[in-house]
Amino acid sequence: MTDSPHRSGCPINLAVEVFGDKWSLIVLRDMMFGNRRHFREVLTQSLEGIASNILADRLKRLMDDGMISRADDPTHRQKAIYSLTEKSIALVPVFAQLGAWGRNWMPATEELSARSELLEHGGPIMWECFMSELRNIHLGAEHKGPSILEELQHAYEEAVARMRNEEEGEQTLSPPA
Repeated sequence: MTDSPHRSGCPINLAVEVFGDKWSLIVLRDMMFGNRRHFREVLTQSLEGIASNILADRLKRLMDDGMISRADDPTHRQKAIYSLTEKSIALVPVFAQLGAWGRNWMPATEELSARSELLEHGGPIMWECFMSELRNIHLGAEHKGPSILEELQHAYEEAVARMRNEEEGEQTLSPPA
């Protein structure tokens, strides 16, 4: 037996060792779907409200596991830009399936389900196009084709507007107090 830092060579165990905490997948999600590349963006724009010390720890862990890389921001000497690696970009199909499962089995909201639904229905062709776009953004690879990030954002914004219109309609229909 070799001296391995892992509990076993089981692929599920190895994945759980990387993603089995409360925040790692959320940080990757925010980088992947929200194009959040700076510490402050992930910290302040995450819906779940991650603490700064936890975020710093997760970013370090994700770098140690080869999921993200860090480079100095040329526009500001005290900032860093975090990028997804090929290893994390390859998770797009996993995120699509996790989103589909969450939409179908958990009390997900319509507006926060919009991106997941689009990815689920877009299937492997959309996932490949999205991964190509992420390689362009994070790795500098060439990308030809539509912007899946823009499509995902548009689906979210449409769902938010629809929810807002429904709420306003309910308020208009309610009898005065």
